[in-house]
Amino acid sequence: MFDEEVYRKLFVEESRENHENIVNNLLALESGEDQQTAIDEIFRSAHTLKGMSASMGFDAMEHLCHSMEDIFSLIRNGQQEVNASLTDLLLTCTDTIEGMLDAIEAGGTPSDAQSANLVQELRAFIEDSPDEQEVPGEEVPVKPAEESDGRPAYTLSIAVDPSCTMKDVRAMLLLQNLEELGTILSTTPSRELVEDGKFDGSFEVLIESEAGEDALRTVASGTEISLLGLSPLSSTTAGAKTPTPGPTPVCQGDSPVEPRAELPSPQVQRPVKSEKSREIKNIRVDIQRLDRMMNLVEDLVINRGRLEQIANKHGIKEFDEALNMVGRSVSDLQNLMMGIRMMPLERIFNRLPRVVRDVANHDGKEVEFVIEGGETELDRSMMDGLSDPLLHIIRNAVNHGIETPDVREAGGKPPKGLLRLTARRDKDNVIIEIEDDGAGINPEKLRKKAVERDLMTPEAAATATKEELVNLLFEPGFSTAETITDISGRGVGLDVVKKTIESLKGTIKVESEMGRGTKFELVLPPTMAIIDVMMVQINGMRCAIPISNVVEVAQTRPEAVHRIGNSEAILLRDQILPMHRLEDMFGQAQKSDTLVVLQNNGKKCCIVVDTVDGQQEVVVKPLSRLAGNCRGISGITIPGDGDVVPVLDVNTMV
Repeated sequence: MFDEEVYRKLFVEESRENHENIVNNLLALESGEDQQTAIDEIFRSAHTLKGMSASMGFDAMEHLCHSMEDIFSLIRNGQQEVNASLTDLLLTCTDTIEGMLDAIEAGGTPSDAQSANLVQELRAFIEDSPDEQEVPGEEVPVKPAEESDGRPAYTLSIAVDPSCTMKDVRAMLLLQNLEELGTILSTTPSRELVEDGKFDGSFEVLIESEAGEDALRTVASGTEISLLGLSPLSSTTAGAKTPTPGPTPVCQGDSPVEPRAELPSPQVQRPVKSEKSREIKNIRVDIQRLDRMMNLVEDLVINRGRLEQIANKHGIKEFDEALNMVGRSVSDLQNLMMGIRMMPLERIFNRLPRVVRDVANHDGKEVEFVIEGGETELDRSMMDGLSDPLLHIIRNAVNHGIETPDVREAGGKPPKGLLRLTARRDKDNVIIEIEDDGAGINPEKLRKKAVERDLMTPEAAATATKEELVNLLFEPGFSTAETITDISGRGVGLDVVKKTIESLKGTIKVESEMGRGTKFELVLPPTMAIIDVMMVQINGMRCAIPISNVVEVAQTRPEAVHRIGNSEAILLRDQILPMHRLEDMFGQAQKSDTLVVLQNNGKKCCIVVDTVDGQQEVVVKPLSRLAGNCRGISGITIPGDGDVVPVLDVNTMV
C-alpha cells in the first residue's frame, strides 16, 4: 500500500509538469511562435502522459491522452491545421486532465464518463482530416540510417531489474533519456510493447548518436536498469536488417567494463556529467516537511536570543565563545532554509497566459501577453496568497483596460493590445508590475462615481487630486464598469486585492494615464518568517518595528511640534512629517523627545517612543484566528526572555 501511494504521488507530480507543458505550448502553437518546437514539446508530453497513465491503470486518462496524441500527430505531419476551435477543444481536454489529476491526488480513479464526449469530438477531427491513410497515434517513422548524415549507430541490450514493480515506466523513462542523446531507430520488442510492459524484462535499442559510448553507458546504467551489452554499428549496417553482433560484455553495476580496443568510438564524446549531476541535485520535498523544518529553525532563533541574554547577564567568556559559534551555525542554517523555501514566481505566472487568452477571446480582443522576470524568487508562504490578486488584476486589465481592435485603430493604436507582467528584486523587496497600454482610468468618471456613492462630497471631489481619485478604486464595491458581467470591471474586488496584498505585508499602488494605459505595482517582502526589528518602549510597553521601515532615530524639541487639525506634525530636516503617539494602542505616555522616523512606499511619518532598546532578529508569527486582525499590528514575536511582543504594521501608519 505504501508503494502504491508513493507511485501515485510521483505520477501526479510528473503529470502536472507535462500537463503544464502541453498548455503553454498549445498557446505558443496558436500564436505561431516556433510551431515545430511547440508541437514537438506537446507530442512528447502527451506521449509521456499516455504511457504513465496506462502504466498506473488510469484508463480514462490514457484514452483521452491517446486521442489527443492522435490529433497532435496529424498536426505534426501537416495533415491538420491549428485553428481556434481545435485549440479550444484541446484546452478543454487539458482542463479535464487537470480535474482527473486532482481526483487521482485525492485518492480516486477517473472514469471515462468525464472524457467520453471529448474523445468523440477528437475522433471527429481525425476522421475529417485530409489524409486518413496513416493511422494516427502511431510513432512517426524515423528516417533510415542510410539517409542519415553518417552518425554512428549502436545496439544496446538492456535489462530491467526483475524486482522493479513498474518496469514499463522505468523502460519508458530510459527511452526518453536516450532520445536526449540521439535518435532511436528501433526497439526489439517494439517501443509500444516495451512502454506497455509487454516484454520479459530485457529489450534491445538501436540508436543513432554522436554522444559516444561512455554517454550511452551512463544513461543506460542506473537504478533498476542494467546495460547487458553495447555494440557500435556502421550507418549502412544500421539501416539494414542484419544480425546484431555479439554485445560487448559489461558489468551490471554502476562501473561498466571498458570497451574492447578494436571498437573505439571515432567521434568526440559529449560530456554528460553535468546532466547526471543535475538529476541528482533536483529532488522533490513535501511542503509540510519544509514547514516543520522552518518551525524548528524559528525555535532555534528564539532560543539563541535567550542564550544571548543569559550570556550578557553572567559574562562567562567560554560561554560567549561557544554561543558565537552556535550563532553562526544557526544563521547559516536559517539562510539555507530560507533559500530552500524560495520558489520562482513563474510557478504562478505560467497559469496566466491561458487566462489572458480566454478573456481576450470572450471579449473579441487581441492581446499580446509578455512575462518577464519569472525566475524571481519569493517565499512559498507568500506564493499561496499572491495567485488570486494577480489573476484578478490580469483579468480586469484585459476585460476593462485594453480596448477592442476597432477602438484601438480609431485611436491610432495597433489593433493588438500589450499586457506586460514583470517581476524583479529591489534590495530586500520583490516588485511585481502589471502594465497595459489600454484606455487608462478616467479621473472624471471616478470623480462622478465618488459623489454618486457618497464617498466624497461634491466640493471634496471637485478639488481631489488624481492620486486621491485613483485610490478610490480600492474602496469596497467601487467600480467604473457600466455593466456587470462574469468578468468584473477594474474596480470590482480591488478592495479584496489590496487587503490580500497587505496581509502579505506588501503594498499596492496604481498609476494610469488616459489613453496610454494603467500600471499596478505590487511591492512584497521576500519572506515573512524571520526579520530584523528595532525594539522600542512606548508607555513602558515593548513593541517591535521592522528594521526595513526604519529611517532614523531622532531627538526633537517641543516647539518643533505643530497641530494640524486633530493631528500633530513635526518639521524635521526640512520635511513636515505626520507624528503619531499611538495612545489608542499603548495608552497615554509621558512626554518624550525620542522619535523613530518610518518610511513605506516613499512616504514618511514618525512615532513617539520612550526608549530604543536596540536591534534584534526575531521570528514573526501571525495573529491567531481567535484574536483576528488588529489594525496597526502585523503579528507578534517572542524574544529570548519569553515575553509576547507586538510587531507594528507600518503600512497602516504611513
